[in-house]
Amino acid sequence: MSDSILFQALIYLVAAVTCVPLARRLGLGSVLGYLIAGVIIGPNVLKLVGGEGASVMHFAEFGVVMMLFLVGLELRPSLLWELRKPIFGLGGLQVLGTAAVVTGGGVLFGIDWRIALAVGFVFAMSSTAIVLQSLGEKGLLKTSGGQASFSVLLFQDLSVIPILAVFPLLAVGGVTGPVVQAGHEAGQAAGEGRPGWLQGLFVFGAVGIIVLAGRFVVRPAFRFLAETRLREVFTAFALFLVVGIAWLMQTVGLSPALGTFLAGVVLADSEYRHELESDIEPFKGLLLGLFFISVGAQIDFKLILDKPLIIFGLLIGVMLAKTAVLYGLGTFFKLDRPSRWLTALGLAQVGEFAFVLISFGEANRVWDHEFSKPLIAVTALSMLATPGLFMFLERVLLPRVADGGPRRAHDEVSHDGAQVVMAGFGRVGQVVGRMLRMSGFGVTVLDLDPQIVDMLRRLGSKVYYGDASRLDLLMAAGCANAKMFVLAIDDPEKSVEVAELIHRHFPKLPIIARARNRQHYYQLRKMGITRIFRETMGSSLDMGQAALREMGVRAHTAHRIAQRWKEHDEAAIDEMLKYIDKGQDVWFSEAKKALENFEKSMKSELDGTHRERDPGWNNETLREEIAARAAQAAGGAEVAAVQIPSPSGRGSG
Repeated sequence: MSDSILFQALIYLVAAVTCVPLARRLGLGSVLGYLIAGVIIGPNVLKLVGGEGASVMHFAEFGVVMMLFLVGLELRPSLLWELRKPIFGLGGLQVLGTAAVVTGGGVLFGIDWRIALAVGFVFAMSSTAIVLQSLGEKGLLKTSGGQASFSVLLFQDLSVIPILAVFPLLAVGGVTGPVVQAGHEAGQAAGEGRPGWLQGLFVFGAVGIIVLAGRFVVRPAFRFLAETRLREVFTAFALFLVVGIAWLMQTVGLSPALGTFLAGVVLADSEYRHELESDIEPFKGLLLGLFFISVGAQIDFKLILDKPLIIFGLLIGVMLAKTAVLYGLGTFFKLDRPSRWLTALGLAQVGEFAFVLISFGEANRVWDHEFSKPLIAVTALSMLATPGLFMFLERVLLPRVADGGPRRAHDEVSHDGAQVVMAGFGRVGQVVGRMLRMSGFGVTVLDLDPQIVDMLRRLGSKVYYGDASRLDLLMAAGCANAKMFVLAIDDPEKSVEVAELIHRHFPKLPIIARARNRQHYYQLRKMGITRIFRETMGSSLDMGQAALREMGVRAHTAHRIAQRWKEHDEAAIDEMLKYIDKGQDVWFSEAKKALENFEKSMKSELDGTHRERDPGWNNETLREEIAARAAQAAGGAEVAAVQIPSPSGRGSG
């Protein structure tokens, strides 16, 4: 009964739904909850799971593959190009630097340099799954430190392939054993004995297939499936895409995680990106949770108790060495202090690819099974310690090194049945929010500027200090039942992040958004938001009206010109939206044509309007007209009654 797959699935699910909510309630984070669950049900505590751990890990690692596909969907190729320096500079030096430090330490303790170098490459890896999950939960992924951490993780994943190629050369005595299956990625990594030139052709061919298929096959296929309106078929195709790419990359000897990441980048500009994310997200979360549980279950506590000095000495030494290397590189690459500490401590653990490298090293006789055991224990313990390090970072270290003093805790948000939720209560949000409240509508406001929050509270406004990019705060603010969401955040990146979160979790909630500039407008518009207001547009039109008035144009005519200008400009910007993904040359060519057509149209439509007799009501010049006529009458001219224009708007010229 205990060997039944249904019973094992039941154990894993019970452990997850019990431990993870408790860990989140205690502020420990979901990752630590999964790891603790694995420890509890593992062979060293309750002994509910054990012998199947390797096969479970084999399956659960697919969660990492799905996670990197979703990460790729968030990254445009242009952003990857912008990150090329930290990826190959910071990431490359981190791998080489950590390997060099560990190799030197191993040689000092009498280990053969080849074994020490292989161990150095193993310990240079960090946990992509844990770090990205933790950074995402804490809203740190898009900070400079989060981007630096992501760049290092990406290079580490890239470096797994050449490291696997080097391992057989590091076998003691130069004798290698047969290449055996070592995890779902390592089995094919040696290229099944293919010559190097042929293996290279396979690799480039696979990458080319992914890029071309993403551009010319996958998008039309998604378009066709979307027209069928069968959600389950769309989900099945999304899973087929991830599984198929993972299999292809494994077959040619590359990391499936890297292949799916590349596919995600190719589809990052697709109009179906959000549907892909929402379909795959549940599978990713469940498989990642299974992966973390498996890591916890594999910790060999008997070995730790038998050799505590070796295990914990190695654990502390490795994590200190990685922290020192990463902090030094962060200083060299001129990261600010919070980013340096976030990168250094956040990546101090040994990652999931280490399990693959350890097994592969054993298979190729770089070391034996007894040598592998402490390496596995150190890897698992370092991953178990990582959520605690993130808690220390967030609650203790970052508030002390960040500019502006300690980080303030988020307020306890209560929506009180408000019909409107607003993010951002600065110079734009205050006007909108006060207008809504004065009109009798309840508004729940979230803002991340503590000075603004404190000032507005002193003025009597009800504003909560909180990050609107956190789903739990949006739920507490009442987004599930609100009638409208007002997005008035000043930072374009944060604004887009919040808009995507609302779009994903509250798809029926109407959004009225503020756009900082035209690029920000396009980002929001591509997400399907139609009620977007560029913050400088209104003041620009007001300023244009004032300029026309100063030149003698009547108020009503100036107002009409501004309104027509706004209508033409909004039509033009929507027309240009379809060229935004066609490349810069195409976009600038079409933008130039649109600008010329816009100016011609406006000129022909408005030519002579400022010289025409305007019968419209002109309150602002009425006083001047009366005063001028009174002065004329007082000068001795024949007195005439001054006719004031009637309310119908038909007055004197």
